[in-house]
Formats: sequence, structure tokens, C-alpha cells
Amino acid sequence: MHPARVLDYSVLTASADDERGSLKSLEPRILEGMASKQQGVKFGDVSPSKYPGERLGLNESGARSIGRIGRRLGAIFVDWGLATAIVYWQSGGRIEPLNQLIVFALMQMVMLLTVRGSVGHYIFGLRLASIYAEKDGYLQWLWRPIVRTLLLCLVVPALVWDSDQRGFHDKIAGTVLIRP
Repeated sequence: MHPARVLDYSVLTASADDERGSLKSLEPRILEGMASKQQGVKFGDVSPSKYPGERLGLNESGARSIGRIGRRLGAIFVDWGLATAIVYWQSGGRIEPLNQLIVFALMQMVMLLTVRGSVGHYIFGLRLASIYAEKDGYLQWLWRPIVRTLLLCLVVPALVWDSDQRGFHDKIAGTVLIRP
């Protein structure tokens, strides 16, 4: 079994002169330990990480680090506000909650599939990446943002986190929000 990799879409990059990363190349970064270290380890016996994203092989801060809660909340508020404004404008001043949710979900899916981040993600410096780079082809990437968005719309999966500050919606979809 191969260790998992973070999919590198010009966000998770490394160059010879900058070991922390740059936006110049498309070389996947190997995630430390996910599959290889956890073989034969019982549930709950994994040692705690020093910082969110350590087990994924991400940096502690700066480029290629986990997107923290403040950035994530800011991004979702921007995206939800934008969806509300669109619904308000389209319905002539009435805001229907179901229409808000539909517009929000469509915005998320289209933006994540095309540019790896929503408007809120771009404003707050976040990008979506898959943690299974070596397995992901183009068709396998298609389902990840869709599943992630549908689970995000259910709200509860986004409120359940692991030690890497990844919501359940990200864990199921095999994605991670990172800083570019």
C-alpha cells in the first residue's frame, strides 16, 4: 500500500530553491505516514500531532498549511452572503432559504471543480486539494467537490473535526483546505 499524496494543483508545489514551496511546479508532496504508519495500529492509538496537518505532511504555517478556522468561517460567510445576494436579486427582494441553499451548493460545486476554490476561499487565501494525488485522475477529481459540497450543505459533517482540523465533509471526500 502506497502512502497517500496531496494532489498538487499549482498550490502544493516545491522548487529546488524554496523547500517551503512556490507556485512554479506541479510536483506532488508525499504525505507522511497516512497509510504506511497506520498499518497495524489500533483505532485511537495514533500519537497526537504537534500541529494541524502534520500527519498530512503539510507545513505548520504559511504556504501549504491547513486552512484554519478563522479563514474557513470567513470564506463560508462570504460565499453564503453572495448566494443570499443572488437569490435576493433574482427573486425581487424575497429570500427563500431553499433557493439560498441551492445557489450556494451550485456556486461551490462549479467553483471547486473549475478553480479549486470558491470566491470566499480566494478572498481568505484557501484552496481545495485532494489527499490522494497518485490515485486521482481527472474523472476521480470530479466527484470530490460534489460530495464535499453536498455534505457541507447538511451542516453537521462540517461541524465534526479531526485533529488536523478537517471537517467530516473533507474526510469523506478525501480533500483538504490549504493555504496556497
